Amino acid sequence: TKSPARLGQIALVLGRPSPAGIEASLGTVSALGGPIRTGRGGMLERYIRTDSISYPGFSGGPLVAADRTVLGVNTSGLANGAAVTIPADIAWKIAETLVKYGRITRGYLGIRSQTVEVSEAAQKALKRAQGTGLLIVGVENDSPASKGGFIVGDILVAVAGTPVLHHDELFTRLNGDVAGKSTPIEILRGGQPQTLNVPIGER
Repeated sequence: TKSPARLGQIALVLGRPSPAGIEASLGTVSALGGPIRTGRGGMLERYIRTDSISYPGFSGGPLVAADRTVLGVNTSGLANGAAVTIPADIAWKIAETLVKYGRITRGYLGIRSQTVEVSEAAQKALKRAQGTGLLIVGVENDSPASKGGFIVGDILVAVAGTPVLHHDELFTRLNGDVAGKSTPIEILRGGQPQTLNVPIGER
């Protein structure tokens, strides 16, 4: 379930920067965005931004709506120092993964790709409007993509039923939920859609 945050929603940023007690900053939700690349090269699928002042020491505190719903966890360490909030559903999923595995897992395919336009004829074959996909320009030997049947020239257009238009979306789709599992990946080959069941790698 996605975060219940809404644009224009009044929210309270809470933090405990010192032993003196909890501090708060009131504001409104000014942006709901994502994916966004983090300073360490990772990818945050979605984020919340408010116009409140995030004082030093507020990272790790909650963003709380007027009805006391926790909307997410505040951080200034992901988006190159900019204060953003990780939506609650993503934060809880990360916490559950850490408890279960002790680390955050990511999936990988072992491909090199570039964004290309999907022709109108190919979109008709897909039976949906999708302007771009990822042209496969390289497949690593003995990689998940190689084992799954990828070849150079394929155009990757969806992972597990969700369209992929560019690299950041592919990075987001290859999350811990699919790592280590056989996952349906839709491609265009010769202009015709095919589905490959690919054993997603884990690292």
